[in-house]
Amino acid sequence: MPFYQMLCITTHVNEYKHIKELVRQTATHVLLAGGVVRDIKSMGTLTLPQRMRRHKTAHTIGDYWTLNFDTAPRTLRSLNAIMRRDPRVIRWTVLKLADKVDAVAEQGHKAMSQTGSVQDLVN
Repeated sequence: MPFYQMLCITTHVNEYKHIKELVRQTATHVLLAGGVVRDIKSMGTLTLPQRMRRHKTAHTIGDYWTLNFDTAPRTLRSLNAIMRRDPRVIRWTVLKLADKVDAVAEQGHKAMSQTGSVQDLVN
C-alpha cells in the first residue's frame, strides 16, 4: 500500500469539537478501507495566505492538520468525495510520499548518514 500525507485546512471555530469529529471521520474511513493511520498532527490555527472561498463562505483564518496513512489508491477517491462535501473543510491535498513505508525509512537513513553523526547535527 502506498504511504500518503493529507494536509487539511478547516474552518475555524472556537471549539475544536468539529475538527476532532472530522479527523475521527477521516481516520475511520481509512481504517475501514483496510488502511493504517500512522500519524495525526495539528498545526493549530493560522491566518490563511489569502482569502479562501468554500461552500459560498469566505475564510481568512483556518485550522491546519495533517494525517499520515497507508491505504489503497482506490480509497483516495472516496476520501476526496468526503472532503469535497464536508462544509467544515476549506482546502485539502493528499501527497504520495512513497510506494511503501520502507522507502521513506531508507531515504531518512540515507539523509542521516550523509550528514554525519548526531553530534555533528547538534553542534
